[in-house]
Amino acid sequence: MKRSRLGSLDVPSIGLGSAPLGGLFSPVSDADAEATIARAWSLGVRFFDTAPLYGFGLAERRLGAFLRQQPRNSYAISTKVGRLLRVPEGAAAEDEHYKGTPRERPVFDFSYDGVMRSVEESLGRLGLDRVDVLLVHDPDDHYDEAVAGAFRALQRLREDGTVKAIGAGMNQSEMPARFAEAVPVDCFLLAGRYTLLDQGALDALFPVCTAKNIGILLGGIYNSGILANPHTSAKFNYEDADASLVARALELDGLCRKHGTELKAAALQFCTAHPAVTVAVMGARNAAEVADNIAMSEKAVPAAFWQELRARNLVDARAPLPTGA
Repeated sequence: MKRSRLGSLDVPSIGLGSAPLGGLFSPVSDADAEATIARAWSLGVRFFDTAPLYGFGLAERRLGAFLRQQPRNSYAISTKVGRLLRVPEGAAAEDEHYKGTPRERPVFDFSYDGVMRSVEESLGRLGLDRVDVLLVHDPDDHYDEAVAGAFRALQRLREDGTVKAIGAGMNQSEMPARFAEAVPVDCFLLAGRYTLLDQGALDALFPVCTAKNIGILLGGIYNSGILANPHTSAKFNYEDADASLVARALELDGLCRKHGTELKAAALQFCTAHPAVTVAVMGARNAAEVADNIAMSEKAVPAAFWQELRARNLVDARAPLPTGA
């Protein structure tokens, strides 16, 4: 597997995202979660991304249970800050997105002290002595607090060697571009904003990241499923996809079939062709999905496909295409 630099870290080009292992959209058993992580490990995956939000601690616990058995310097792990998990008063209502979770629910806290508590609590759930990458998670409505509090804490943790890289994880590209100018970050985890259906990151974020050597951990490559299996009830960025997006995804799927390849392969390889993208963080809820993700990264996508994609203006003209296209 191709490797790249992320700050002082050496990381592989494909990572495992653990949101599905926290029960995103439907429950996942402990056994299936363990098998998923073990399969990723056996296929050479050595970068793992998690967060307190994912299953309200469930993903961190499951990932840590496996990684504690591995040599600590043989992998890199990222988690996130900005949400503390607390048991609500009374019964915890079922969450809209995460199923089969513990009672705890996330509470936003982007303060310096809140971040320090969040790190300590994440390490407790993971059962690890450290993480490698810390990301401020979804500070969409908390820019000032994130800069004054969360990022100040992350910079201290990086300076004292507790973590090796810091940044933010978001579902938008505009605010990370602001952070890139305001804070000395190493990376961003960008979800769903550089895909075959959305190239908004080309406007400001990717240019500033390229100029400042800020790595991109790219999630949401299939836009929550529509680019894996386009159909009328498909999800796009965690919500039901509208008819126009389904139509575009079906057009892309038809083009892939015409050229004898698969939409998932084209979606993944399109994303990793951009030089700003350091790691493709691929979510999976079972061992078969992990193996499929790795296979899609290696599957042949004919140059003629990329040429027709460009000729039909199906992607932004600024987007680089894979070598040989």
